[in-house]
Amino acid sequence: GTPDDAAFFIRNGVLQLCKRGAAVKKAPQRWQDTPSDDISIHDVVIAFEERIFDAVVEDMQLREPTENFAPVHIICLDTKDNPHEAQLQGKIALDLCWLLEKAGGDLLTKAPEIVDAFQQERMTHTPIKVLYQLCYL
Repeated sequence: GTPDDAAFFIRNGVLQLCKRGAAVKKAPQRWQDTPSDDISIHDVVIAFEERIFDAVVEDMQLREPTENFAPVHIICLDTKDNPHEAQLQGKIALDLCWLLEKAGGDLLTKAPEIVDAFQQERMTHTPIKVLYQLCYL
């Protein structure tokens, strides 16, 4: 591209978003391409956009159950896709993950309460839309 192209992508933040993505994954990834056995080893999946959350939940409902048929907690922390919001929401997601980790082996019964309490607490600081769905795979 031309220097004008580079300046345009720097100005609108796309270049920084691409660099951030390249730092955490080697190529674009599609949830739907991930094998069920790879997904089922996780207890929690966090999406950062409502449309992605909806796509993940729909995909989970369409998949054939795995041998373990284990619960997977799908959570959405709806985030604007810009570097500042991504950094802020990353910290918020980490806080939520630590709360869920403390539930230990009782995540199945405690996760809905933890997510609800987390959303209520977050609303007093940083308003954030939190969605939750329990799926089995």
